[in-house]
Amino acid sequence: MARTTPHQHVHTRRTLTDGEPLYRRVASELLGELRTGTVPPGERLPGERQLAEHFGVSRETVRQALQLLRREGLVATDRRGSHAALPGAPVEAPAAAGFPLGARQPGRDPVARATVAWEAPPPGHAEPLGLAPGRPTLVHRYWSASPGGREQRTAVTSFSAVALAEVEELARYRDRADGTGAAELRRTYDWMRRAGLSLHHRDTITRIEGTPSVRVTRRVHDQHARPLELTELVMDAQQDVLVYEFMVPAAV
Repeated sequence: MARTTPHQHVHTRRTLTDGEPLYRRVASELLGELRTGTVPPGERLPGERQLAEHFGVSRETVRQALQLLRREGLVATDRRGSHAALPGAPVEAPAAAGFPLGARQPGRDPVARATVAWEAPPPGHAEPLGLAPGRPTLVHRYWSASPGGREQRTAVTSFSAVALAEVEELARYRDRADGTGAAELRRTYDWMRRAGLSLHHRDTITRIEGTPSVRVTRRVHDQHARPLELTELVMDAQQDVLVYEFMVPAAV
């Protein structure tokens, strides 16, 4: 949720106290914030206590407002809490939080697609991520081509059990990761930082013999040296330019 100043709280409380029932006005205000992308689709809402403080009302009023939005299919609740259920793609992250590695291509308009699957990771991914051989995990695949159809980049990312346990937005993909639907994981690094993780990247670039392509292997771990992600990107070094962007420590 957007942070509010004391002045904003006073304004919210004043506008919520006249006219229709209080919980309906809270539901309307919350729906407005969901529609403007303050909380992108699929992301967890703040807890009842935080929402009550945000709108200057009681927790019971917040419960009634959430119940109304659930009945209308605008908010969904599972064991992890409530989250926005509005249609549409999540709001874009700031430019510095691009995922996967190599997905952003400045000055170009590539054709791209991405999917996620719950499956055993590719060869060479399990051990660095601390996964037992054959153990399934969330695997993200990315492909891009020039507007003319020339393949430019392919990337496959495997996530560790630590990443799925610590980052709720990633964990939600397990039940819908069938390898066919579009994947909206562009804010992955932002989600990790919001979960309190500092991201440490180690990128290795090697030439692929007999081809104009290079392979970039990225390993990401947190401030406790726990592995989070392993990405392998293959790109045409003659046709493309790799731009590195480094993240700041965990958000507070």
